[in-house]
Amino acid sequence: MRHRIVVLGAGYAGAFAAGRLARRLHPEDVAITLVNTEPDFVERVRMHQLAAGQDLKPRPFGEMFAGTGVELRQARVTGIDVDRKTVTVTVTAARDATTTAPAPGAEELPYDTLVYALGSGWNPQSVPGAAEHAHEIAGRAGALRLRERLARLGAGGRVVVVGGGLTGLEAATEIAEARPDLRVALATHDALGDWLSPKGRAHLRTVLGGLGITVHEHAAVTGVEADRVVTADGRAIPAEVTVWTAGFAVHPIARASALEVSGTGQIVVDATMRSVSHPDVYAIGDAALAMGPGDKPLRMSCASGVPTAWQAADAIAARLTGGKLPNTSPRYFNQCVSLGRKQGLIQFVTADDRAVPAVLTGRLAAVYKELVCRSAAWSVANPTFALPGRRRRVTRRRAAAGSAVTAPARSTPSAR
Repeated sequence: MRHRIVVLGAGYAGAFAAGRLARRLHPEDVAITLVNTEPDFVERVRMHQLAAGQDLKPRPFGEMFAGTGVELRQARVTGIDVDRKTVTVTVTAARDATTTAPAPGAEELPYDTLVYALGSGWNPQSVPGAAEHAHEIAGRAGALRLRERLARLGAGGRVVVVGGGLTGLEAATEIAEARPDLRVALATHDALGDWLSPKGRAHLRTVLGGLGITVHEHAAVTGVEADRVVTADGRAIPAEVTVWTAGFAVHPIARASALEVSGTGQIVVDATMRSVSHPDVYAIGDAALAMGPGDKPLRMSCASGVPTAWQAADAIAARLTGGKLPNTSPRYFNQCVSLGRKQGLIQFVTADDRAVPAVLTGRLAAVYKELVCRSAAWSVANPTFALPGRRRRVTRRRAAAGSAVTAPARSTPSAR
């Protein structure tokens, strides 16, 4: 019997991990199933572009994983039983065009090794009215709903983007550039770009000013209504359309299982992205509480997702084939922010994500960010340069024992 690897979620982290595992392990020894609700890859870092009216290149998984042996199961994950080592899913489509699959409905998938990569979604933070009146761009469905709403908004319409992080900055500038006839505002809890270097903050203010974006600093939004947002200091900011980008929350499936999770609902993992409570489970991307340089948790981002997927895939392959475990800790190099199609900001950072004086700005930064986005999508379809002939065989003993050959080291108190 082949070793069954089930990967949940096909965002940057999950899709990369599935492809890398397929290219590291021999297909006669492993069966890799990738579970995802949609049949094609969604470039989450481009959702602000989609919302602003741009069309994105389709990336079907059938083409991306052709010839790799990865089986895509189009389904929604509804539960995990880590004691029985099964995943419950609701099937939404046939497995492929040539296979007769069961009718859509509940199904159980057994696994020997589980890679949990269900990621995160928007977090309205229990702010009254946010869920009812605000739009989100954490996924394609939300971005398309916002796109439709903006298309109906006439000249002079007011749009307020709540959240001054990377997602909020990209959304506000993209909308303002695409629709200069709208009155776009940004409400940020703290000072604008307070995590950036002085040069980075100065460039950010220049670009937002040039696009006519009104910035409301130190504006903690405490309520969202159909025609305005309300802040803690009593300000009422008019808004026919509110876009909520103030943080993300992980999928609740892990918390509902017996897996050890943090207060944020992320799965607590060791240095190889292996669950500290269940050694058959690995967590990657936003779903994992993984420690980076300086013993600081990695932030939820594409910049963290691909390195953790790389780490987990190589660790799984090593444990199954008797190879050497990876020992490289994920680190950061820069923060890339698109400010519309013509401007960008590349803030260089330390390994633990603190800003340094060096920045790249303007048109060159926009080109740099575009290359980063393209390379991220390319890496999903090309997760390793290894040739098929270099795939390693799973040893008979480890194939029979599963991935739980040895117990993982417990995390340190700071990792919880």
